[in-house]
Amino acid sequence: MELMNNAADSGVSEIANYYAGKTILITGATGFMGKVLVEKLLRSCSDLSAIYLLIRTKKGVEPAVRKEQYFKCVIFSKLLEKNPDIVNKVRVVKGDVLEPDLGLDANDINTLASNVEIVFHCAANVRFDQPLRPMVNMNVLGVLKVLQLAEKMANLQALVHVSTSYCQCNESVLEERAYPAPQNPFDIIRMVETMDDAGLAEITPKLLNGLPNTYAYSKALSEDLICRYNKKLPVIITRPSIVTAAIDEPMPGWIEGVNGPTGLMIGAARGVIRSMHCNPDFASTVIPVDKAINGMILCGFKRGKATAESKANSEQNQVEFCNLCISSKALMSWGESIETGRKFFYETPLSFALWYPGGSIKRNYYHHLFCVIFFHYLPAYFIDFWLLLFGQKPFLVNVQRKISTGLKLLQYYTTKDWDFRNDKFQEMSHTLNATDQELFDTSVSQVNWETYISNYIRGMRTFILGESDATLPYAKIVLRRLYILDWVSKILLFSLTFWFLWTHLDGFVEKSDAFIRASLYSIYSERNATVLT
Repeated sequence: MELMNNAADSGVSEIANYYAGKTILITGATGFMGKVLVEKLLRSCSDLSAIYLLIRTKKGVEPAVRKEQYFKCVIFSKLLEKNPDIVNKVRVVKGDVLEPDLGLDANDINTLASNVEIVFHCAANVRFDQPLRPMVNMNVLGVLKVLQLAEKMANLQALVHVSTSYCQCNESVLEERAYPAPQNPFDIIRMVETMDDAGLAEITPKLLNGLPNTYAYSKALSEDLICRYNKKLPVIITRPSIVTAAIDEPMPGWIEGVNGPTGLMIGAARGVIRSMHCNPDFASTVIPVDKAINGMILCGFKRGKATAESKANSEQNQVEFCNLCISSKALMSWGESIETGRKFFYETPLSFALWYPGGSIKRNYYHHLFCVIFFHYLPAYFIDFWLLLFGQKPFLVNVQRKISTGLKLLQYYTTKDWDFRNDKFQEMSHTLNATDQELFDTSVSQVNWETYISNYIRGMRTFILGESDATLPYAKIVLRRLYILDWVSKILLFSLTFWFLWTHLDGFVEKSDAFIRASLYSIYSERNATVLT
């Protein structure tokens, strides 16, 4: 404790000191979380020896060229302005998680085996709509290949595997411990290698056993595989919840990709999503990407430090778990988040929208379904009809079909009250000295969620849609036009409905009156006939 206090007083980062001189391997570095991880390590642990990035050839672009493109990302701008030579610590190895031996040649395998001390395995297929084969090949078999490579690393101190808090959706509470998968992961790997696509598609629902999709299933399998792997590597499995835009680092609101809430936000801002099935009272189980990355770096530090200090203790090589989640009481609810987002959408609208942003969340699924039919599909068919008349290609019905698919996948997570225990996550951050608590902050106690959502929306406009703040005046003009058009359409609809009822009500009443009179007369006649008989 005295040593920790001295470190805090002198402004020394224990975490940066631990990573100093270390050689790190990162898979999935080109993804959203991977980029933030690389930037954070280079900026806050700049004395590290080297970072190896496993990068595949993509669309004919070689890994070396992709590295040049990689550092053109805006999140590296400040870092490179301050220390342009830091990129020399980043080395690319050509490889692919889907290839045998990760696609590495013998020289690269030897280099990694001889030098790497810490591994961050971030590579994963994170889509919710994939069949079983690509999910198992990437998320399960890929993990096995990483473990086999790690086994060759003579100086390995920590392997940080990125899983998900939604790997055990059938559990009412997710604790920071191991859970058995529904099936043996090695058996599933063999099955995927031998069965055809039709057979796999037929058996998949039985294998999922209530899990919502093949993504959650593959993550459950990968965790079980790690626990079953008999080489006793120093592994810590991290389970982030829904990872969203950055709070502070590398810049407020930075976001990449349209998975999860981000795609929902864009659809709502475009005016094409008018309804969502959701329980507004449940906590929005999100974690900003910088908090999740700080947690991962912290896990690598704690796991690696324990390994280095006690290699002789076999218990140190038992798989550890850490749920990178924010406590529900510290989060906004889905209802609060969506209403706050709606307010800021009106302040920072998009330059292009199909309709005025509106709609609401629905607790009842059938209410949501009714709104989808009347406010998603009917307007889409109407607009596509007019596009056809004017010789244009219809597109909105297809857009709505994709949106409906996305909403169905997402509503599983927004209609369930999740209980993720994060005791280890909180405990690890509480043991840090003052310097590390600031440098690798994982707390959200001081977070202003309204400011965060405002920055999130601005980040979505800027980094995903390419709309700078200079476009806001025009975007507000577009929003006002859509607002007027929305009200004119509502007035016309109500007027037409009123006119139809007014012009047809008399005839309807007369016919109804005649029908009732005829029915009563028929009943009266039958009764008289019965009496006479």
